[in-house]
Amino acid sequence: MARKFRQRKKVLDQEKVKRIDYKDANSLKSFISERGKILPRRVTGANAEQQRIIAKNVKRARQIAILPYQVN
Repeated sequence: MARKFRQRKKVLDQEKVKRIDYKDANSLKSFISERGKILPRRVTGANAEQQRIIAKNVKRARQIAILPYQVN
């Protein structure tokens, strides 16, 4: 039985994540799924600190209606 190819993790640098702003919807869209869920660390390749920054900014953008909570 052949192994399936595992997609390589995205490598994020710390400075790029720190520059992510909740007002920039285009950069935040790469961290949410097409259904509107925040992607996990194993998919984004972020470490724990970076993932907390990403999640906080996504939640802030949702609060002020820049990003949707859920896409049907």
